[in-house]
Amino acid sequence: MSIVSEDEAQRVQAAITAAERRTSGEIVAMITAYSASYAHVPILWAALTALAVPLPLIFWTWWPIQHIYLLQLAVFASLALLLSWQPIRFRIVPGTIKKSRAHRRAIEQFLAQNLHTTAGRTGVLIFVSVAEHYVEIVADTGIHARVPEAEWQRIVDQLTAAIGAGRAGDGFAEAVAQVGRHLAEHFPPGTVDPNELPNHLIVLPTD
Repeated sequence: MSIVSEDEAQRVQAAITAAERRTSGEIVAMITAYSASYAHVPILWAALTALAVPLPLIFWTWWPIQHIYLLQLAVFASLALLLSWQPIRFRIVPGTIKKSRAHRRAIEQFLAQNLHTTAGRTGVLIFVSVAEHYVEIVADTGIHARVPEAEWQRIVDQLTAAIGAGRAGDGFAEAVAQVGRHLAEHFPPGTVDPNELPNHLIVLPTD
């Protein structure tokens, strides 16, 4: 489920390097195929459907209870298998749950990449979770307080649109450049220790 080619990843890395030359802040760009497996969701839907199977059969048929039970098991097993297929599984997860899981993954990665420990609290994470169609910018307190929330959202919206148009690499590079301009304005080179974190596009492994 990769949406960024090797060449595009190199362009993103070059954009991060160029942006960080003009600031003492730190930018990390990250992409993951999905933020959670949602393995429980097919089981839940299959179980709810299987529980409803006996109701019409008990009242409107003469089927023996043993046959109804076997049908119930068959419905559960077949649905659980079908709904576990990844393209279907991600479609049946409610949007609010996908958004919540992706946001939580973004915060976890912000902490895991030590963006909260940068000098001057200037770390910014550009996070994309593909299956959830989710983009978020997580900025540490030093820079977040100096840039209006609407400006972060504008960058998110532009990156989301670029990904939707099949230009993920360009979108990432432009988002990095825009974040870099804000960092350069408020944290020019030399105000804090530079280049504490890696510049390459981080692609998170999946299970």
